[in-house]
Amino acid sequence: MKKKCIGLIVFLAFFLGVVGAVHSASYKPEYKMSIVVGPTGPWGEGAARFADAVKKYTDGKINIKPYYSGQLFAGKQTNEFLLMKQGVIDFALGSTINWSTTIKELNLFSLPFFFPDYKSLDAVQAGDVGKKLFKVIEEKGVVGLGWCENGFREFTNSKRAVKRPEDLDGIKARVVGSPIFIDTFKAMGANPVSMNWGEALSAFQQGTVDGQENPVVSVIIPNKLWQVHKYATVWHYAIDPLILSVSKEVWDGFSPQDKTAIMKAADEISKWQKKAAREGLEGSTAALDGLKKNGMEVTVLTPAQIKVFKDKTKPVYDKWTKEIGVDLVKAAEADIQKAAKK
Repeated sequence: MKKKCIGLIVFLAFFLGVVGAVHSASYKPEYKMSIVVGPTGPWGEGAARFADAVKKYTDGKINIKPYYSGQLFAGKQTNEFLLMKQGVIDFALGSTINWSTTIKELNLFSLPFFFPDYKSLDAVQAGDVGKKLFKVIEEKGVVGLGWCENGFREFTNSKRAVKRPEDLDGIKARVVGSPIFIDTFKAMGANPVSMNWGEALSAFQQGTVDGQENPVVSVIIPNKLWQVHKYATVWHYAIDPLILSVSKEVWDGFSPQDKTAIMKAADEISKWQKKAAREGLEGSTAALDGLKKNGMEVTVLTPAQIKVFKDKTKPVYDKWTKEIGVDLVKAAEADIQKAAKK
């Protein structure tokens, strides 16, 4: 009886080893990972760290190569999700803003002045709303591995300090290619123009575009926007979560063991990346102090000042709540209220 058991164990070990070897042999020599920005800053560094962690935890079986600065979607940021769905892009550390043109529910994070702080954002992502959003994108062909972050979007410009909606009058502001941003800036009195980031940087230098909205640590600092913009307004008007993700077609081809390893890497890097994106902003003013040291005039709006902007953009909130889904927005509001009481 013992000999039979030993023989069975040996057979199973051999069988599983052969199956594992065959499975690994079907893996691609390189998996392409899309990143909108360059390799510096929490976004780009997070992608590199994820690729390294996956290689480590899968014993070199899965090799991910990050492609920075939008190389894989030929300059059109809003195509990234569709290319993942088609399997052209294998992995991505993608912005919910860029994906929101395809997944309407992701516009939740772009509702004007909806998330007051990081605590409220974390509560929504960790709760049923976050799970629902990951389910929605998986149904569309992309598997969410973890929540990362680009950050709260603040405003910089070359014209004047912005403290009230009237200060935006006549300012030509670059926004991302998502309709809700056009609606929001029009409602506040600005002249929004949608363009990709590479074009925007040239426009700032040439003076054909006056301002832009982006996170401090992930974009404003790495791109040294103080070289083209004197004024910065901190108002947390929108948040830009990133989703660490993989094409479902690719994901389904991995072994259970490798899926577990990838999730381990995703959990580890998501925590690191979020912390890095908030460095000097959460419980500290170091990042804003850095802008001031480089010659920027930084205006941090008070809750009363923010309310004026929020009231001004109420029609945008009403319009886009219907697009996102009333129940989803209400559920997120409930999570935010609970977080505020803790």
